[in-house]
Amino acid sequence: MREVRARVAATQVEYVSGKVFFTTCSDLSMLKKLKSAERLFLLIKKQFPLTVSSAGKGKMLNEMQGLINDDPGSWLNAISLWKSLLELDAKNEKLSQGSSHPLKRKVEENETIIAKKFKTEQMQEIKENKDCHPGKRIGEETLQQEDFITKTENFQEEEFRNDVEKAIVGHNQKDLTFRVSCRCSGAVGKTFTAQEVGRVIGIALMKQFGWKADLRNPDLEIFIHLNDIYSVVGIPFFRVPLANRAYIQTAGLRSTIAWAMASLAEIQAGALVLDPMCGLGTILLEAAKEWPDVYYVGADVSDSQLLGACENLKAAGLEDRIELLKASVIELPLPSESVNIIISDIPFGKKFKLGKDIKSILQEMERVLRIDGAVVLLLSEDHHRRLKDCEESGIRLNSKSSHPDEPGIKKCLNPEGKNGTSETVSSSIQASNQEGLDKMSPFGSLVPVECYKVSLGKTDAFISKYRKSHSSGL
Repeated sequence: MREVRARVAATQVEYVSGKVFFTTCSDLSMLKKLKSAERLFLLIKKQFPLTVSSAGKGKMLNEMQGLINDDPGSWLNAISLWKSLLELDAKNEKLSQGSSHPLKRKVEENETIIAKKFKTEQMQEIKENKDCHPGKRIGEETLQQEDFITKTENFQEEEFRNDVEKAIVGHNQKDLTFRVSCRCSGAVGKTFTAQEVGRVIGIALMKQFGWKADLRNPDLEIFIHLNDIYSVVGIPFFRVPLANRAYIQTAGLRSTIAWAMASLAEIQAGALVLDPMCGLGTILLEAAKEWPDVYYVGADVSDSQLLGACENLKAAGLEDRIELLKASVIELPLPSESVNIIISDIPFGKKFKLGKDIKSILQEMERVLRIDGAVVLLLSEDHHRRLKDCEESGIRLNSKSSHPDEPGIKKCLNPEGKNGTSETVSSSIQASNQEGLDKMSPFGSLVPVECYKVSLGKTDAFISKYRKSHSSGL
């Protein structure tokens, strides 16, 4: 929610478990820059959950078909907008590539004549389009199409003809091929399988619009998500999810989670940012791409992880901004109070049995962190529970401290989705946290600030943020 407001000037922003809905006038080139979203959809329908009837499946089947049949106009409008945005994005991308990597200018007389001919034809086509289609009204928002810059003379005749043919075919919706992707959970998931829902929706679409099903290479993918909270229908804009970063060669931690952690850290220019258990370096890569004027250091004890991180840095072109060290998280080769921000994914699972070592890890992080510096950690449910128990009982992770308990986390929201963090905690959190900074917490000088529950697929985890309120005295 924070990102879409800031990056694409979103309005009508709404959050439900696992999803953020918003309205924006930004084009796809801007929407591609979103970092907290797994995937991006054009919304067709959002309504209350289907009624689960004990009498049988008939009523629910009618409700499913009603997602298409009750308001076919909304489908046609959404498809038209979807096509317009994709066509505009494709043309802008092609023009951008043409200006960045121009083909060698051919000097043969025939090719020069052909190029001029197509330039003249395109200018005429643009003029006609301006006269006939000044803009498309979508709801209360008007999508104004920018004038297309004339293609350079280097584009070939065949390429130009293909563009025109695609544009003509693209305006005939009956030629569309589609497939349906479903996700069902809750009461609906207990009654219907995703395959059954997909079959019902697919048949309704074919009958209503005359589209043809194509499971392998469709023009259009329809996404249906049914659960106990909502019924949502949308169209994914991109075949490849936004979460798949082109600059990451070997994926480690999910990139959306890594970016969310970095954004919560409030990184400022000139800061020193440390990931003391960096693994393949995903957090550092996400942070360095978004906040470039910062010095990043990653440490790990595993040679194989550091090798993978090094390859990722080279692939992303970030070797000069991120330094890698072979070091233990409990014996960092850094001076006390030398780091502005620490961001780290604390390993968990069957392979990693940290147990009480979490105390030593936090003590060393506290030592190297400057006063007023921030720590953002990804913690397993077990680690989170262990630290929460310490907080509530007043047991100190830093045995040298002896101050009364002053917890800083007032509330922890529980989004079930995969789209990164939830919205902000309670409105009183900032005042409570400021009060906590003036006192001591069970974490020594690390005061809990905010906490978010996130999904990592088969398991859940917590992003927890702490701030150092005073010198640790170590």
